[in-house]
Amino acid sequence: MFTGIVEELGEVVAVEDLGDSSRFSLRGPVVTADAKHGDSIAVNGVCLTVVDTADGEFTADVMAETLDRSSLGALSAGSRVNLERPMALGGRLGGHLVQGHVDGTGTIAARTPAEHWELVRIALPAALARYVVEKGSITVDGVSLTVVEAGDDYFTISLIPTTLALTTLGIKQVGDPVNLEVDILAKYVERLLGRGTEDVKDLEEVVEMDR
Repeated sequence: MFTGIVEELGEVVAVEDLGDSSRFSLRGPVVTADAKHGDSIAVNGVCLTVVDTADGEFTADVMAETLDRSSLGALSAGSRVNLERPMALGGRLGGHLVQGHVDGTGTIAARTPAEHWELVRIALPAALARYVVEKGSITVDGVSLTVVEAGDDYFTISLIPTTLALTTLGIKQVGDPVNLEVDILAKYVERLLGRGTEDVKDLEEVVEMDR
C-alpha cells in the first residue's frame, strides 16, 4: 500500500522486450537504499516487484496486462519516473490510500500556469469519470492529488511548486498519457450498492415463487 507521496524522481535506464512482457531497469538511489528482491516499488503509480538491485538501480518485470492498462509501455531509456516505496506500518498517511493498481490512463488536455502554481486539465474515460468527485482524491502518475473540478470526461488538479519540481507532472506536456488510479473506496461502494440491489431482486423473486 502506498500514499501517493513521491519520494524520488527516478530514471529509466533500459527496457528489455521479452515478448509477452518487459524487464525495466530503473535508477533510484533513495528507493533502493533498503530495497531487496521481492519488495514493491511504485513506478509512475504502478506497483512493481523488485527483481534485483545494484548501485542505486533496480530491475522489475512488467507483464502484458500492466503494459496494456498503464502508460509504462511508452517509457524508454532516459524517461523520468515517479518512485515511491510502500508505506511502513505505523507511518504517516501523507496522501491517501493508494494500491498501485492502475485503473487506466488519461491524457493531459491543458495546462494553465499561474504565478506560483498550475491548473492541469486531464481527459479520462467515462468508465473512470464516475469515480471522480470534486475535492476527492485521485492518483495521477503515482501522485496523490485533490480534484478541483470533475466533469463527465475530464477533471482538473492544481499543482504546487513542489509537485511541479519533484515529479513528472512538472514536465508532462499536453497530449502526454498519465496513469490514473481512482479512490478504491468509490469502487467498493459501487460494488456493494450493486450487490445490494441484486440481493433485493433475488429476495423478491423468492417471495413471489412462494405465493
